[in-house]
Amino acid sequence: MEIVVNTRLLIKDKLEGIGWFSFETLKRITKNNPHHHFIFLFDRDFDEEFLFADNITPIILSPQARHPVLFYWWFEFSVASFLNKYNPDLFLSPDGYMSLKANCKQLAVIHDLNFEHHPNDVSYIVRKYYKHFFPKFAHKAARIATVSAFSKNDIVKQYGINPSVIDVVYNGCNTSFTPINEVLQAETKHKFANDCDYFLFVGALHPRKNISRLFEAFDKFKSTQSSTIKMVIVGEKYYWTREIKMTYINMKYKDDVIFTGRLSSEDLKNVIASALAMTYVPYFEGFGIPILEAFNCDTPVITSNITSMPEVAADAALLVDPFSVDSIANAMLYIYKDEDMRNALILKGRKRKLDFSWDKTADALWSSIEKTVNG
Repeated sequence: MEIVVNTRLLIKDKLEGIGWFSFETLKRITKNNPHHHFIFLFDRDFDEEFLFADNITPIILSPQARHPVLFYWWFEFSVASFLNKYNPDLFLSPDGYMSLKANCKQLAVIHDLNFEHHPNDVSYIVRKYYKHFFPKFAHKAARIATVSAFSKNDIVKQYGINPSVIDVVYNGCNTSFTPINEVLQAETKHKFANDCDYFLFVGALHPRKNISRLFEAFDKFKSTQSSTIKMVIVGEKYYWTREIKMTYINMKYKDDVIFTGRLSSEDLKNVIASALAMTYVPYFEGFGIPILEAFNCDTPVITSNITSMPEVAADAALLVDPFSVDSIANAMLYIYKDEDMRNALILKGRKRKLDFSWDKTADALWSSIEKTVNG
């Protein structure tokens, strides 16, 4: 087969959620299928580390697609022209964007439809682009893959897509995420948390990650406990909104909140594996990879009881109402005080993590590819 892949989110040292999905699945798929040819479409200079196997040909198409106007130009002119000239067996797009003017079969990986439910969480022009084009992308695709049953049902409901053409392809977790010994935990707490225990959030500081209520819940927890415990926030302030900023400024215990920014893979693993608990409570999520990362590090998890998160966590996490500060704060208190509960969650997390891996993700995506081409 000749498979063309949208790899514009494979950017060195800047991989985010969909970028990691692309990296981990494409690395395995290209190596596991040496008799098939893959063309990777980049929108800028690429790093050689993304050419995973000899059966990959990289192509750079301009312009750099980092704005809705340029999204449209790149997919509807640059990509469409290439696809119609080359006529591959499949165009695979891990970020869900289709080329509406292309004639070949296309497989879209649509991770979630958060913008349909919380449109004000994205800028006006991005919102207009998403809400106009993603219904068209969903209907253009010969087949769709998505990362949870929740997202599958949401795509069916929002866009009227036949569920039989949507495959659930769960995310995995990098194998570098593992438990660490007490000495390394102590070193990590010294480096990042002033030698204190801490709750942890990992992710971009986007409004839907519910950072404001997490701050409020931490303040409430601290007001009931005389403790040195910290809140460590790992992630870039890409979406540091006025609401998040003002909530933070008004915190009584804001000096106990530590921002690390983006961390190296090694530091991230150590920070997760040293946390008292992962407090990951978005009000909308297509999957929630930090939940798996915590399971793999033997770290208890507090997460939301809505959208995809109960599906991913099952019984291995404390589920809270993300819209209730009291619910989040009470879970923090429960985790802080009850060592038996923490140990029970760790044991359940060890079992639950076995249901997810990037190998399984890649196999499921390859199955979806074959269904699309042969369907």
